[in-house]
Amino acid sequence: MERARLESARPLARRPLVTLLTAAALAASGLTALTSAARAADADLARNGGFESALDGWTCTAGTTVTSPVHSGATALKATPAGADNARCAQTVSVKPDSQYTLSGYVQGTYVYLGASGTGTTDVSTWAQSAPDWQQLTTTFRTGPSTTKVTIYTHGWYGTGAYHADDISLTGPGGETGQPPVAPGGLKTGSVTSSAVALSWSPVPGATGYAVYRDGTRVSTVTGTSTTVSGLTPSTAYSFQVTAVNDAGESARSATVTATTAQRPDDGGGSSGLPAHALVGYLHASFANGSGYTRMADVPDSWDVIDLAFGEPTSVTSGDIRFERCPVAECPNVESDAEFKAAIKAKQAAGKKVLISIGGQNGQVQLTSTAARDKFVSSVSAIIDEYGLDGLDIDFEGHSLSLNADDTDFKNPKTPVIVNLISAVKTLKAKYGDDFVLTMAPETFFVQLGYQYYGTGKWGGQDPRAGAYLPVIHALRDDLTLLHVQDYNSGSIMGLDNQYHSMGGADFHIAMTDMLLTGFPVAGDANNVFPPLRPDQVAIGMPASTQAGNGHVSSAEVNKALNCLTKKTDCGSYATHGTWPDLRGLMTWSINWDRYSNWEFQKNFDAYFG
Repeated sequence: MERARLESARPLARRPLVTLLTAAALAASGLTALTSAARAADADLARNGGFESALDGWTCTAGTTVTSPVHSGATALKATPAGADNARCAQTVSVKPDSQYTLSGYVQGTYVYLGASGTGTTDVSTWAQSAPDWQQLTTTFRTGPSTTKVTIYTHGWYGTGAYHADDISLTGPGGETGQPPVAPGGLKTGSVTSSAVALSWSPVPGATGYAVYRDGTRVSTVTGTSTTVSGLTPSTAYSFQVTAVNDAGESARSATVTATTAQRPDDGGGSSGLPAHALVGYLHASFANGSGYTRMADVPDSWDVIDLAFGEPTSVTSGDIRFERCPVAECPNVESDAEFKAAIKAKQAAGKKVLISIGGQNGQVQLTSTAARDKFVSSVSAIIDEYGLDGLDIDFEGHSLSLNADDTDFKNPKTPVIVNLISAVKTLKAKYGDDFVLTMAPETFFVQLGYQYYGTGKWGGQDPRAGAYLPVIHALRDDLTLLHVQDYNSGSIMGLDNQYHSMGGADFHIAMTDMLLTGFPVAGDANNVFPPLRPDQVAIGMPASTQAGNGHVSSAEVNKALNCLTKKTDCGSYATHGTWPDLRGLMTWSINWDRYSNWEFQKNFDAYFG
């Protein structure tokens, strides 16, 4: 949230230089024309080379299947390099030792590679510098005297756009593939919550992994014999099966087990007394900025959560937070402290929640020491106690949060400003108990941008603030009442479809919210996934008017976003990964600006959720 508009976020990424291969290097790589038909004993050993069965058989860092463009069949691969990831898709194939093979495929894009590794002789690759239309790539290799497996792959290049691949084949004598494993037994459920079900099963000899199915759809692949399926809807019945996988293929599915998720929790990590669909707004309580001052008693009953903007530190690193009411000189119609406190009590008696919001554009907060952490706890507690508030909104912006260069795992943060903030909030939660309302209002730069960039990155040179809210959200997810990311004053952000999405319409809100409710690999690392939040923990942050911030959309576009996310209608070009009727609601900056615009935002919310 801000008093003046922020610049769009622009991550800085160091991109490796592309070294163009010389003709001699291409020749050395084994590039040849396919001049004769394959021998009768040869076969196409690539599994799902046409990507007709989605990504079955392939391991991709950033890939999906699309229906256009395709070289043949119904679908093809689309993969988008991001940051230090070149969007590699690969599979391991059984081959015969001391045998000749031809690898071929069709590609579109810039700097698209096709190759084979682990050949036991000379690993090979070939590439297309620029392929605006489908271009065939072909290379050959001979396996070593003891080679029984090779890995074939395709990838793009760092910092370039998406590439496409289709009809990848590996022609040559087949190796000993063995038999697929038998179906797992002993599948059973463990702990069941409102949003997750734990599963376990017996190990299968010869299996290298296991695929987990929910209601007939594969939802994950794991190497162990247990997992937790998350992102589920409360009070809903689900069925689960697992299969065992090895190089020869996938087993039949196990027997089915069922589980019904629990009701939505009614505590500090859940609804905290909020209605099923809530309207959240920021009230300019300490300043005026052209929208005019709005007295607490004059806030309409439609607003379920009122965030007092803002509590700010005495200095950036002090941790000493002060909340100063707007002075009469700036806000001539400001009420007295007694009237203000009485109005808060009246709101709470009507079931509303009133929080102190810490930070904002001007309130940079860096808890660099344990002393600052402890001062934060005591000073925020003093504000909450003085005004009888229901909880805390964390609105750290600017340079409040950033990651040290060695802090690469959002699940185990090391950076003091991150660790101390988590500790401070947990202390406040423990002090005030389950009824303590905790909300957060980060910018997209600090959350969804983490899909592409996290901190300074593997190569260095990125903005250390990229994705810096993720460890805070993750550590506090069990205590978190609401996350309402500011979907405004934002640069373009890549969604889970690996396309960039920009402000100005429903599409941006749909893509950004889908990421929170689906989860995503951080910095493209499939082994480091930010788990989805419950839909009742998520609200969409929007500016109330064109004056309030960049990215304002009309009421019609607001409704399209809500329809898509809660009903799977009006979705446009972005395909969501689920339908979430329990999405909590909307947040706006701000109540004051909405009043300035004749309550357009509030009236539309009331009409939609009725």
